[in-house]
This record gives sequence, structure tokens and C-alpha cells, in this order.
Amino acid sequence: MILILSNNKEADTKSVIRWLLKLNKKFIRVHENEYFEIKIYDRKIFLQSTRNSFFLNEISSIWYRRGGLKFKRLTYMNESVHLHMNETQHWLEDYVLKTLDSKKHINKQLNSQVNKLIVLEKAKEAGLQVPPYYLSENTDGMQLGKTIVKPITGNPNLVNIKENSDGVMYTAVITEYEENFFISFFQKKIKKDFEIRTFYLNGKCWSMSIFSQNDKQTEVDYRKYNDKKPNRNVPYNLPPIIEKKIDHLMKSMDLNCGSIDFIKSGRRYYFLEINPVGQFMHLSNCCNYFLDKKIAEFLS
Repeated sequence: MILILSNNKEADTKSVIRWLLKLNKKFIRVHENEYFEIKIYDRKIFLQSTRNSFFLNEISSIWYRRGGLKFKRLTYMNESVHLHMNETQHWLEDYVLKTLDSKKHINKQLNSQVNKLIVLEKAKEAGLQVPPYYLSENTDGMQLGKTIVKPITGNPNLVNIKENSDGVMYTAVITEYEENFFISFFQKKIKKDFEIRTFYLNGKCWSMSIFSQNDKQTEVDYRKYNDKKPNRNVPYNLPPIIEKKIDHLMKSMDLNCGSIDFIKSGRRYYFLEINPVGQFMHLSNCCNYFLDKKIAEFLS
């Protein structure tokens, strides 16, 4: 039995599930709003939510696509009993998660999010080139037009509760001086020939070049998609030495899957970041890589 942990409407998950159905593989999809109780049936650990239920020993592989396994804890009126049972439930939950991590898996619940600063340090240790970067609370001494700012976190969404809408924080070029803001991430702007998005799975890489520099709207951040005039995307083969360094980096982060971004500038490949849960079907469809099938086969 394959266990899939994902968001309710995550499209890439649906693509993989279609292949699992075609391959006639049994699976359980857990949504982000599910909470499981840990029970014992026939002396075996049994997990149950309002949507799903399964024995722990039934799971053969697990895919931490988005979110994670959440637990519903029991409460007790007696404070002493409650504290004791709360600790007991913690150790049961810990046992369940570590048992699942010991199965064949795509990433783990604890590393579905990575620290960008640690990733950049690990990338340099792996021998990858990284654009010069630093943290600052002001723009004193920065080279205007030659420095970019981006979130320290992965790809945060800004939610406007009043208007019930959200937005994305994009990479931007510093064009004027400002003072006294929260610690932010700054990096040297690299003149690019094109960008590269690489999907990594268990030691293998599939890459795509993105000619984002040809459009003013996407030249700094290709995620500012131009629907009227989309960027040209084509399959790309990274040099074997770069793929070897990617493999070293991913293993050092205890990741066996993720989307990785590069900038190609002249003869150099500049590493930007890893997203362990990045979207991959756009890359797959543009390049006919059938990544959804490869994930389904790996889980099987």
C-alpha cells in the first residue's frame, strides 16, 4: 500500500495518482486537513481519520508531497493524567513517523521544508557555484541595479485576509536605497543566458532551460509568467559533473527528490535553490519526461 500525503487540490499529485491507477497499485491519499487517531487492533497499530484508515504495517512506501501526517490527541480532565497521556501519545506518534520514514519514501516529513541559508552553504561544500549573497537590515553601500532581494524562506505566499486573496513574493532588483527593515536576503545579480529548472529523483536529473531573459516581465523572476507570450522551454542536459554535485548536495540534505534552480551565465552554472515540494509537471510536459509516471513507478 502506497501512502500519499498531499494538499487537497494539488494537481501534480493527481497526475501521479492517474499512473498508480493505470499500474493497478493500491494507495491512500491523505489531505492536509485530516487528523488520525492511533489505535490498536489485533495487536497492530491502526491509524484512523474521518476519511481513511490503515494498519501501519500495510504501508510499503510513502510520498511526502505536501503537508504531513497529523494526529488527533485525546484530552483528559485530570491534569496529571492528561500530562502523562500527552507524553505517551507523543512517543506513539514519533514511532509511527519513524517507522514510515524507514519505508521506501520520497523525502521525509521533517525535511519537506529546507533552510535556504543552510542549502547555500551545503551547495558550496558540494562544489557548486553560488552567487555572492549576504543578509542586511538596510541597503547601505549596495550597488543599485546589480543587487537582488528575495525571501529567506522558500516561496512564501502573502495572504490578504480582508480581501480573501493571496500573492507571491518575487525576486526583485534593488533600484533605490532604503533603511531600517527586517533582516532580508540579498544576492549579486547575475547576467544570465537562461535559467535551468532541474527535477531530481533518487540520483537522477531531468532538466529544462527557460529562456526568461528575453522578456522584461520574466527576466528577473521567471515565475512572473507572461501568458500572452510564454517563455521558450526546451529539454537540457546538465554536464555530468554538475549532476554529480547535485546528487552530493541532495544526499547531504537527506533529500531524494526536489526541484532545483540554476542560472547559466557563459560557461558557469550558478546554483540558486532547492524546493523539495516544487511543481514538476510543467517541466515534465514541456520536455516529455513523464515524471509523474517515474514517480509512480518508484513508489511501486
